Amino acid sequence: MNRRNLLAILGMSPVALAGVPALAATKSDQKKTIASSGGPKLEVLNPRGMPPPITLVPMAKRLDTLDGKTLYLVSDGFPGADAFLNQIAIWFKKSMPSVTTVYRLKAGGFADDDPKLMAEIKAKANGVIMAIGH
Repeated sequence: MNRRNLLAILGMSPVALAGVPALAATKSDQKKTIASSGGPKLEVLNPRGMPPPITLVPMAKRLDTLDGKTLYLVSDGFPGADAFLNQIAIWFKKSMPSVTTVYRLKAGGFADDDPKLMAEIKAKANGVIMAIGH
């Protein structure tokens, strides 16, 4: 039987088998070259790094009532967030007039700190609705 026909029956291509010994020889030659050349040593670092331990922070307690409370409506500047928070303020004005709403725009992006705003919220607000864009 012809070798080509035998390989066709087995579902293998003669080209695939022809290249294997050549690759193996090439790889071993490369290993010998690298090992004998005494090339520079590489130090590899773990890309995952060493993350710090996670500190769990409990959620704030819910308010018993919103009557007479001050809610801060805070936007991170994402397009449309101001219109959304404005609609929330309108709803509170119509449905719960005793609730005071204060609109604020947070400095920086959604993950950036705004210490001045956070200090104001801690001092004056009873609750916060934060519109964080995606």
